[in-house]
Amino acid sequence: MEKIKIGVIFGGRSGEHEISVRSASTVIREIDRNRYEVTPLAITLDGKWLNPHESAQMLPESAREAIGRDLSGFEGRRVALLGDTAVRGITVFANGSAPAEEVPLDVVFPVLHGTFGEDGTIQGLLEMAGIPYVGCGVLASSCGMDKVFMKTLFRDAELPQCDYVWFLRGEWEESPDAVIEQIEAKVGFPCFVKPANLGSSVGVSKAEDPESLGKAIKLAAEYDRKIIVEENLDMREIECAVIGNDSPEASLPGEYIVLDESKRFLDYEEKYSGTGNNEFVVPARIDDELGGKIREMAATAFKAVDGAGFARVDFFLRNDNGELLINEINTIPGLTDASGFPKMWEGTGLPFTKVIDRLVELAFERSRDKARNRTDR
Repeated sequence: MEKIKIGVIFGGRSGEHEISVRSASTVIREIDRNRYEVTPLAITLDGKWLNPHESAQMLPESAREAIGRDLSGFEGRRVALLGDTAVRGITVFANGSAPAEEVPLDVVFPVLHGTFGEDGTIQGLLEMAGIPYVGCGVLASSCGMDKVFMKTLFRDAELPQCDYVWFLRGEWEESPDAVIEQIEAKVGFPCFVKPANLGSSVGVSKAEDPESLGKAIKLAAEYDRKIIVEENLDMREIECAVIGNDSPEASLPGEYIVLDESKRFLDYEEKYSGTGNNEFVVPARIDDELGGKIREMAATAFKAVDGAGFARVDFFLRNDNGELLINEINTIPGLTDASGFPKMWEGTGLPFTKVIDRLVELAFERSRDKARNRTDR
């Protein structure tokens, strides 16, 4: 059987570049080498696309070995995406008079977290190139990335959420006292301040009073022009993984168990180091009825943003009254060894190798469905 040619795009210009490299490494190590021929495609922090040979050098040795083929022939070449009816993939260009070489790809797996990867931009490029790709489309990606639009869609889907306010960086710079007054009135202290378009706890901080609130807003404003402030909750963090297109399926929920109760906010380092102040357990320590409700709400959230392929949906479970609130959806969740998404499917009975197979099948399914609705015939 001829292998499926899959391009794995990783790295990128966001603050989550390092996590993207780690997620891509996991995908490449876990992918079925008997079914797939992997072509790594890295994007540097300054936005430069690397050829497959250069891209492989960004990966740890275990991932390079898992690629299982010699990429030295790409050394010194430039790369560009290509899409037409005959060949869909990449074109490599050599220096001098050597002819360009087309390298077909059947499907692309964008493993890009945050800005320029999870926000619909890379998805738009792949749409124009006509290349099937894993994961959500342009609309779902952009809405899932922007926490304000995401919360609006969740509200319309009648999903319960915490109290929040949002504002623009310009509004803060012009009238900081008015912004603080609004936050105090609608959210109160303590509260969490976040960039509206970022993930993995980057730029997120907790504010206890007006002084720390100002510092938190300035930090968030370094990452995005839109800032969101959410109420602080005495809560448990529960997650649920989703796979599917029009009929999504949800995994058993997982839960972050905080080891040091004096610090309940899990920052970027603690979430991804694997040695921080948390332990992720599957299934979450909840009863079956609540677990079923979480899975149902996760599927509803996925549909609310018009999701495709996969996502991770995060929830808050209030300790004081047991109320379940939806927090956010991640359309390209972390796929590292320490990440919840692969652990939740493993705990549901689907190993990550099989998850990758399913995601590729869904990418082809979505591509066929789009071909039925083309307007450029």
